[in-house]
Amino acid sequence: MLTVLVDYDSGNLHSAEKAFQRMALEVDAGEVIVTSKPEDVARADRIVLPGDGAYPACRNALMQDRAGLYEAIVEAAIAKARPFMGICVGMQMMASVGREYTDTPGFDWIGGEVVKIEPSDASLKVPHMGWNDLILSAKHPVLDGVETGNHAYFVHSYQFDVANPGERLAHVDYGGEVTAIVARDTMIGTQFHPEKSQSTGLRLISNFFQWSP
Repeated sequence: MLTVLVDYDSGNLHSAEKAFQRMALEVDAGEVIVTSKPEDVARADRIVLPGDGAYPACRNALMQDRAGLYEAIVEAAIAKARPFMGICVGMQMMASVGREYTDTPGFDWIGGEVVKIEPSDASLKVPHMGWNDLILSAKHPVLDGVETGNHAYFVHSYQFDVANPGERLAHVDYGGEVTAIVARDTMIGTQFHPEKSQSTGLRLISNFFQWSP
């Protein structure tokens, strides 16, 4: 089995690569590579799309600056229904539109918009940075062994306002509800960084490798 972490210069992928490689070895999930090559994505059995930075810049880097890369992701994740995981802005890319700086179309895989976090408590700073407790609202194979109250590590100023509540699996409380996990069909996304979320994140990665949607 081949899992690809898509590299489109949207952040340092070293820690993600190490975490996915570690868990792949533990559950005998085959090879994990970091790549920007469409042909690697096309032959992948699982696709992981990380992302850091501004929504428009990430979208342009992925969909305009690298010929064929976005099309390969769509072919693998949608046409072939290969399991897909989006992380941070990679998750936000699954939305219909992002509202950061300017309205920017997303993949429109999961309906909703990416909007600025506006905590009701003025003492809470944006970006939302650090550890927060997950509040699960639905079951999913990738969440096996993960419970409400488990900690995850966040760094973001915008959040995914999901149109269909059934496609939001978890949120956190940060002066209001902030989406933490979304899913539909063969795709799942985490706003937090599983590679930085210690045992909770490693469990998610392990479950992703063993998920057979």
